[in-house]
Amino acid sequence: MLTFTCCLYYQIEEKYCNMVEGKIWLDTLGIRCMFRWLTIKNLSEKQIGVLRQPTNTRPIIRLVEDNGVQGVVKDFSVNGFIYRNLIGRFLLWRESYVYKRLKGIKGVPAFYRKISGLALVVSKAPGKDLEHLSEGESLNLEFFQKLIRLIQKCHEHGVAHCDLKRSSNILIDESGNPHLLDWAAAILEKEFCLYPLTIIYKKFIDDDFKAVIKLKMRYCPQEITDEEKRNYPHRVLGESTIRAVRDAGRKWLQKIA
Repeated sequence: MLTFTCCLYYQIEEKYCNMVEGKIWLDTLGIRCMFRWLTIKNLSEKQIGVLRQPTNTRPIIRLVEDNGVQGVVKDFSVNGFIYRNLIGRFLLWRESYVYKRLKGIKGVPAFYRKISGLALVVSKAPGKDLEHLSEGESLNLEFFQKLIRLIQKCHEHGVAHCDLKRSSNILIDESGNPHLLDWAAAILEKEFCLYPLTIIYKKFIDDDFKAVIKLKMRYCPQEITDEEKRNYPHRVLGESTIRAVRDAGRKWLQKIA
């Protein structure tokens, strides 16, 4: 019931915002037509590759292509019946809403569509993730400055990523520009608009920036400032409590999956 209510809330608000702006969900014909031929039944047939195999609690990540444009499909349809319909649908509703909130921001994948509520399609970001950088490979200060500006822009749109310490969620392209992937763990400012939730939201905002410090320590240690060294280890009780609850929730999901 909670899952259905939350999904309905986001759907109604999304339609309302688009009406106010005088737009429909997807405002260009090109984007609206991308990957329309994909269905849950033909995904495995139409994919051109698999980027990540599924687990009990993680969807399969497929690579698809439409007229030379590559897309990435997060597909929960292969997970267990209860998990995909209860958890998977809810997570995809939230993540698709986040992508629409961040629409047009360079460095965030473009959202194409959802497929039967069990899969979503976004553009494939160029470059390689930081987790797979060559041993000894470093990043320059300019990259981290761009990364901070990108994160700030997302925060201005009311979204905190909350999973940037996982270096596989950050890509660097050939021009040295950052791209942020996998917004499944993101939280929205409006969900934490009442005190004391506002304090918790600000801490998650700070956590996004702490993730940058962690990366700088690894890939650009000579540019770490004294202030960054002081701020990085600090974590308040409220944030630690939230993360403990989240970790416990993950373990519970693994049991029911």
